[in-house]
Amino acid sequence: MENMSKVVRADVYDVISDQNIPWNELRDSTVLVTGATGFIGGALVRALASANAEYNLNARLIGHGRNRNKGEALAQELGLEFFCGDICRPSLITDVTDRLDYVFHCATITKSVAMAAKSADVITTMVDGTRNMLELAREKLCRSFVYVSSMEIYGQTEKREVNENDLGYLDLSNPWSCYPESKRFCEMLCVVNAAEYGFNVKIARLAQIFGAGISKDDARVFAQFARSVIEGRDVELHTESKSHGNYCYISDAVRGLMTVVFKGKTGEAYNITNPAVGATIHEMAELVANEVCGDKIKVIVNFPEDIQTSGYAPDVGYTLNADKLKALGWTPKYGFDEMYRRILADWQGSTIPKIDRR
Repeated sequence: MENMSKVVRADVYDVISDQNIPWNELRDSTVLVTGATGFIGGALVRALASANAEYNLNARLIGHGRNRNKGEALAQELGLEFFCGDICRPSLITDVTDRLDYVFHCATITKSVAMAAKSADVITTMVDGTRNMLELAREKLCRSFVYVSSMEIYGQTEKREVNENDLGYLDLSNPWSCYPESKRFCEMLCVVNAAEYGFNVKIARLAQIFGAGISKDDARVFAQFARSVIEGRDVELHTESKSHGNYCYISDAVRGLMTVVFKGKTGEAYNITNPAVGATIHEMAELVANEVCGDKIKVIVNFPEDIQTSGYAPDVGYTLNADKLKALGWTPKYGFDEMYRRILADWQGSTIPKIDRR
C-alpha cells in the first residue's frame, strides 16, 4: 500500500478506524467488489485490504473490472485477486470461487456523455450486469449483497427534502433518463430477490461522491473546479448551474457502504450523503473561487453551442435526507472546504491541511 498518497492513506485510516463497523464479521470470508477499478470500487478495495491487514481477518478479496492495467496494479499494490472482464459475462468469477460471503456491486457506466450517446449500452450493462451478479451471489450463498445505486433515481420532485420513499418524475422521452431508469429497475431486481428468495440484498443510493484518489482528468464539475484552483484559471460554467447538488466525501461514503453491508435491512435502500454540504453548482463554484482559492479566480458562465447534446442531467432542487443511515450509527465527517483541500493536497502531493471542519 506504499503507492497511496498521504491523503488517501489518511482516508483509508478514517474508514478502518470506524468502530461502528463490525470488522470481525469479515474474518475468513470471501469478498467481491465489482467496478474495482473505478473511483468508488477502488476506494472500497483499499479500505478492505487495509482492514484485512490491520485486524488479521484472513479475508479473500476479489476485484472485478474492465480495465486490466488498473486492476493488475491494484492487485499488486493490495494483494487482492483481480479478474478482468465484462460484468454482463461473469463466468470468470463463477469458476474461481465456490463461495461469496459479501458482494459490493459497484460496476456501472458513469460518464454523462454516454447517457445521451450510448443509452442502449447503459441500460444493457446495468440491467444484465446486475441480474447476473444477483444470480451469482445467490448461487454462492452470499451473506450480504450491496447494490450501489444513485441519487439520480429520485428524478425531479417539488419536495425540498427527499428520503428513501420519495421517488419523483423521470422524463422517458429524454435519452439521459436511461441511467436513472436503469438504476430503478436494478433496485427492483434487488427487492424481488429479497422477497422471492429471502436473499440478503441492500441498496446504497449514493450522492455525488468526490475526494482524494479521484483522477486528475475526471470530467465531473468538482474535478474541473479543483483543476481551476491548481491552474489559477477562472471557473467556467456551461449552464446556469441552478441544480442543487448533494455530495459526500469518499471516505464517508465508504464507511457508509460498510455500514449498509453489515447493518442494513434486507431489501431496503439507504441514502449516503452529507446534507450539510448541499449546494447549487454555481454556489459550489463561488465557494471554490472565494474560499478555497482566496478570491484569486472568478466564476464565468459560457453556454456551449451543443448544450442539448452534451449529456447534462436535468436540474434538481432537493436535499437528500440521511437520517435512515445515521440511525445505523454512521455520521459524515467532511465539509466542502476540507473536501476540496484534501483533493488538492492529494493531487499536489502535499500534506493534509489543518482547518476547522464545517
